Amino acid sequence: MIATYVVGGVGVFIGFASINSTPPTLTWATLLAVGGSGILSFVRHSLLHRSDAARMGWDYGKRNNFQIEVGLANLAWGLVAILVVAVDGGLAAQGTVMAVFGAYLTAVAVMNLAAPGGQRRSLGPAIAITVYGLCLLYLGVRGLTM
Repeated sequence: MIATYVVGGVGVFIGFASINSTPPTLTWATLLAVGGSGILSFVRHSLLHRSDAARMGWDYGKRNNFQIEVGLANLAWGLVAILVVAVDGGLAAQGTVMAVFGAYLTAVAVMNLAAPGGQRRSLGPAIAITVYGLCLLYLGVRGLTM
């Protein structure tokens, strides 16, 4: 999980620096913040699902298909982000990918804060995903409107 936040955080930092450059770009931000963190989240949720479930308190003694499904969704976003950069889809496409991933993460954060599902979770990760999601949303919308 820490690797995901480091790669994503570096991507967001680069995004804030490069969106104001001439010409504006989100290439590296898209690759790291969406591509890298999407693929790392896939590995964590789907391939390493047992240890991830234990970390989240979801270890039910059997495979949790929902958790694996979330990992596959993250893989899809990660691969689309890499594809958008590989085919040189441009700033609007990069912004779209970032905005969609940011909307997803922000919605997850709001859901977990508003209705934690009977689980007590520490506030730190909730704040981190909220800030990360909002940063991606901001960068995505900026990319779409430039």
